[in-house]
Amino acid sequence: MNILYDERVDGVLPKVDKASLIKALEAALPGVQLLHAREDLKPYECDGLSAYRTTPMAVVLPNTIEQVQTLMRLCHERNVPVVARGAGTGLSGGALPLEQGVLLVMAKFNRILEVDPDARRARVQPGVRNLAISQAANPYGLYYAPDPSSQIACSIGGNVAENAGGVHCLKYGLTVHNILKVDIVTIEGERLTLGSEALDTPGFDLLALFTGSEGLLGVVVEVTVKLLPKPQTAKVLMASFDSIEKAGRAVGDIIAAGIIPGGLEMMDNLSIRAAEDFIHAGYPVDAEAILLCELDGVESDVHADCDCVRDVLARAGATEIRLARDEAERQKFWAGRKNAFPAVGRISPDYYCMDGTIPRRALPGVLKGIADLSEHYGLRVANVFHAGDGNMHPLILFDANQPGELERAEELGGKILDLCVEVGGSITGEHGVGREKINSMCTQFKPDELTLFHAVKKAFDEKGLLNPGKNVPTLHRCAEFGGMHVHHGKLPFPELERF
Repeated sequence: MNILYDERVDGVLPKVDKASLIKALEAALPGVQLLHAREDLKPYECDGLSAYRTTPMAVVLPNTIEQVQTLMRLCHERNVPVVARGAGTGLSGGALPLEQGVLLVMAKFNRILEVDPDARRARVQPGVRNLAISQAANPYGLYYAPDPSSQIACSIGGNVAENAGGVHCLKYGLTVHNILKVDIVTIEGERLTLGSEALDTPGFDLLALFTGSEGLLGVVVEVTVKLLPKPQTAKVLMASFDSIEKAGRAVGDIIAAGIIPGGLEMMDNLSIRAAEDFIHAGYPVDAEAILLCELDGVESDVHADCDCVRDVLARAGATEIRLARDEAERQKFWAGRKNAFPAVGRISPDYYCMDGTIPRRALPGVLKGIADLSEHYGLRVANVFHAGDGNMHPLILFDANQPGELERAEELGGKILDLCVEVGGSITGEHGVGREKINSMCTQFKPDELTLFHAVKKAFDEKGLLNPGKNVPTLHRCAEFGGMHVHHGKLPFPELERF
């Protein structure tokens, strides 16, 4: 489906003269890679949410921070919108470009500037891949904890923009808990440092405010991350269940027993079968659900925790409990989970990946609700969870070549997000709001809260030029649609409005 912004802007943002803009960019940024021919722009028309596509007016790939500053100043003076893009692995349309704007691609900022093992930190450019940080820190016995499933490809700048998590975020936290400092460039071309290399910084916590702001407040140009010592040992238990509700209740039981696993993941039968066919991880394909529980730390503590978790899982109704025999099998267990998304892509022409978060206590009920919605809409749903922190990734299977199936998948996804909010959860856990979930923001937040979001945006970007049309809906549009979730395919916020 082709989602386009309505850029007949009624006096809000002026229409951009492409020829004049290209000429100005070439003059201001000599030697910088500038793409503006249609065939060169097509690879940038979407991020990982490929159902929504827009071809940008121009793509700029700078090499230095000074060039980023020059670009931002020029676009600010000319009232040209700017969307920043990292590796393009995002799943919420956060890097969806504008037909009347510049796409700023940070791919060339890909150097690890410093690894300081004594201070346990690394200073990196935003285009560095998530996994590359741990690879650089490995010789010192250190690693970077957040590990999204796309870590082999996703960039740290994008991780900051979306506050990415991963399978080990239950114990080690999200991106915001694992960074010390971020250097950004504002829309006016000013370079700012948020946070510091100390453990705390006086004043408002602007680092936390910026992390997860999805490119609305500034462009990341450098990140200082925390590094952690690699655990002495790590063990993975895999528990099989004959019902997904039992597996859901077991998650809460483990936490209630005082155990905080390094990772606690759940997969249902559909995702188990897909992952096993793809990875051959040794998953029990007849199980209705499995839990993967990783326990790490000092060896004696890990052994004691394994015994405790075994007892909890047995009391919760697990039909089989297996401990990974060695490191190779442990890696296999995790490979199946981390490849669940591409594995599901092998059993369906298309799928729509959701990202909601719920309280752990609500897991059994929400799983039942998703099953009921799946039956109502006639679409299969494969459930994959960061179960320990209640972050769900239902994968809605459909065929975009069948008329109406994409629309049904989007409507089903919206209903799942509504369900998350109803039980006290959130419409996103790590993928962000972007363009995909902007309608659901009206379900989650009250008008006063949205007003505050707009005020924060205006403080950093008074003209509303940075990534407009993403993350925060306009208030009058929420009122127009009654504050209720509406069909994702019929975007209720088409115009690029000033904040």
